[in-house]
Amino acid sequence: MLQPSSAAVPGRHTVFAEHPAVVAHRGLGRGLVSGLRENTVESVLAAVALGARWVEVDVRRTRDDRLVVRHDPTTDDGVFVVDQTAEEVEAKGVVRLETLLGALPDGVGIDLELKTSLEDAPRSAATSTAALLSPLARTASASRPVLVTSFDAAALLTVRSLVPAIPLGLLTWLCFPLRKAIPAAAHLGVQVVGVHQGSFVPNHLDGASVDRPVDYAVEVAHRACLEVMAWCPEPDQAVELVAAGIDAVCVNEVGTALATLNPSGTALPHPPDSTPERPR
Repeated sequence: MLQPSSAAVPGRHTVFAEHPAVVAHRGLGRGLVSGLRENTVESVLAAVALGARWVEVDVRRTRDDRLVVRHDPTTDDGVFVVDQTAEEVEAKGVVRLETLLGALPDGVGIDLELKTSLEDAPRSAATSTAALLSPLARTASASRPVLVTSFDAAALLTVRSLVPAIPLGLLTWLCFPLRKAIPAAAHLGVQVVGVHQGSFVPNHLDGASVDRPVDYAVEVAHRACLEVMAWCPEPDQAVELVAAGIDAVCVNEVGTALATLNPSGTALPHPPDSTPERPR
């Protein structure tokens, strides 16, 4: 069984200092929001101006092994990012990760969602997208909280091997059940489990109710020293999930979430934590 990183800080609340943490998804949100395109410097800074203390961006590699901020594997013209140079995709409006990090104010946390490509498969782990991201994550962590998340568990292990002090989060796919996501993340030894908003409701493929209540599942995650983040909940659902004890929401409606979940604009303390430390 995989063991937690010996460099990881044990216990809960090692990643998100406020409760709940509102993470701005791709900046102001998916697609075009208020005239600003997702995963751009302008969108990210607009989210920060609204009061977001965390932003999330998607990270891919180019043909010349540079890192850029792009959700889709292709640019708007249908050409794969990994088949183009950084200069070529930059000319199409895709920002380099280094540029975005340089523009982000110090102290603002960043969730770097690591997007592996099909073309990473023949490469060694040492030359993968995860390996390229690791030194940038280390540098960024000197001036801000950094979390590296991915749907690719192997990529997370690569990041851990290169920068063991960087917190990691396992993302799970659409409507992936909590009963599977939480144990997987716990035994992978990451700090955060990031689950789709559909994971908190009954799975439409299951023939019967086979899941525990959300608050019970979250409490189990906390006992396993995991922080729980929901990605893309609607505002009303975000309120319900925070009431059930989750630690963070990665949202598209950034302004609404900030106003609803933290109307005072101040960091909310975590509830008392009596959960045991995770074994090293």
